[in-house]
Amino acid sequence: MNGTGLSVVNMDSDLRNRVIRPTQRILTGRVVRFMDGYSREVRIGQPVLVAVLTAASVAGLLVMLVRTVLSSLGGGGARRKWKDLKKGPEFLVTPLRVRDDHGQLYEVELHGHLPQSAVHPSDWVQLTLRPQDVDLPPRIERIVNLTTGQLLTPRTATVWSHLGPPLLIQAVLGAVLVLLVATAVILT
Repeated sequence: MNGTGLSVVNMDSDLRNRVIRPTQRILTGRVVRFMDGYSREVRIGQPVLVAVLTAASVAGLLVMLVRTVLSSLGGGGARRKWKDLKKGPEFLVTPLRVRDDHGQLYEVELHGHLPQSAVHPSDWVQLTLRPQDVDLPPRIERIVNLTTGQLLTPRTATVWSHLGPPLLIQAVLGAVLVLLVATAVILT
């Protein structure tokens, strides 16, 4: 006991059990606990969205013209609204606690999904980390489960998967159409 009435041993153990954020790129340790996951939204840059939708609209106008002329084709699927596209996809974020061989407890974030049997509490893992915003712990880019020998890469939704192949194909066709028309105008 010291003069304050607190045990020095308790203070040391409290400091030792504090959760810290790792600053190194590679962290090796034992998985202590998976915290409750929550969803986070991917940010979509407005210039990217405007460019894709503008190019897709050009091809959409051509398709609409063909449908009007032929009129035998039924209406296509419902188009997603600007608000829905701008919102961006959501992905799962699972905070993870890892203890290294020195007894330090670290918190990192796992973005996306892994197979349920891929990592368990008490597995020995090597994590490759990427820093995020100042307020957030680093996120896991790659996991090597040293207990099972598995190499794991969590996958999340991207801007391109959110926009979807039909819209992206339509945007590419629209951009090609605009380039063809611009080339024809310049050459004539």
